[in-house]
Amino acid sequence: MELFCRTLDELPAVASEIIKFIGQETICLLNGQMGAGKTTFIKVICQHLGVVDNVSSPTFAIVNEYLTQKGSTIYHFDFYRLKNEHEALDIGIEEYLDSGNLCFLEWASLIPALIPPNHITINISVLPDNQRLIKLIRHE
Repeated sequence: MELFCRTLDELPAVASEIIKFIGQETICLLNGQMGAGKTTFIKVICQHLGVVDNVSSPTFAIVNEYLTQKGSTIYHFDFYRLKNEHEALDIGIEEYLDSGNLCFLEWASLIPALIPPNHITINISVLPDNQRLIKLIRHE
């Protein structure tokens, strides 16, 4: 599935479509160059899902945990600073991914052997005029 986001005003509508596509899947990988808007998309998706916490990039913490109004937990990872997959194992990545909670993973390409076969990939490309092309892929 492909979506276009021409302006920031379109983010809520695009986030709604992404949520529909995700469905019951719990592992979502976000790919895109630095500054493509991965964290911004996660923030808007989390707002739609009723997150009551402040959503921010977990670049230094590696993982942020957000609670929703319904008491659900969403995990947001940023693996940009990892040197190897062992560091992800050290933080307990397997327990997070097996938790059944929604997990957003930025820079998951740095931990390829740890990604479960069933997941969603969200590729964000920056287009001219600061527009975004979002490609959604379901892996089963």
